[in-house]
Order: sequence, then C-alpha cells, then structure tokens
Amino acid sequence: MGYFLNCKKIISLALLLCGCNWLFAQQPALTESQKTDHLIAYVASLDGAVFIRNGSEHSPGEAAEHLQMKREKAGSRITTAIDFIEKVATKSSMSGKPYQIRFANGKTFSCESVLKVELKKLEEGKSKPLQRFR
Repeated sequence: MGYFLNCKKIISLALLLCGCNWLFAQQPALTESQKTDHLIAYVASLDGAVFIRNGSEHSPGEAAEHLQMKREKAGSRITTAIDFIEKVATKSSMSGKPYQIRFANGKTFSCESVLKVELKKLEEGKSKPLQRFR
C-alpha cells in the first residue's frame, strides 16, 4: 500500500511541475515597442539620478520625456529596442555629445551602456517590465 501512495505522490508532483512549466511557457514575449517603453520608464524611475544632456542636468522625468519625444520623432526608423538605444538614447542629435546618467551614488555612466544593461536584464527575465511612461 505504501508503494502506491509514493507513486501517487510522485505522479502528482510531476503533473504539478509540468503545469508550472506550461504556465511559464505561456508568458508572451515582450514586443520591441514594449521593451522600448520599459527603457523609457526605467529612466524615469531612477530616483536620485541626474541625466546629463549637452552639459545640462535634467531630472529622470525630464530625461524620459525627452527620450519619448525623440522616439516619436524618429518614427519608423526605430524598429527595435536596440535601434532606440543606438539611434535615439545615446547622444544629442544636435551636438553629438553622448548622454550620461549620474546615479545617486555619484557614479556616472553613458546612457547607452546603462540602457543596454537594463535591456539585457529585461530580456533575461531579471528585470520586471515597467509600465509605459505617461
């Protein structure tokens, strides 16, 4: 009798694990537009950070608004999140100066490198998708 109870437990556990795998497999992949939405929302969420554009300092919200405006102006030239990073969020289209982000801890990085790291985390499931900025 104990043998059959153990078999029943094993089968139940196996079915449960298969069900969990099925649920996770059913999660739809993010579209490129959703990834770009996430990156802009990520910039907006950087509390205490400063976005540096053409030598001027801007809040994360102002930076996100600027990036959203540039994204809209770029239109169909932007088809992927990488396009967004490389063609819109990397540098000023007027001066050519790279955008930078100074974090609350005082460390400064290029906006390009910050967004590429965040995109990689998002695609690997290590970052929870954020809601679209405005």
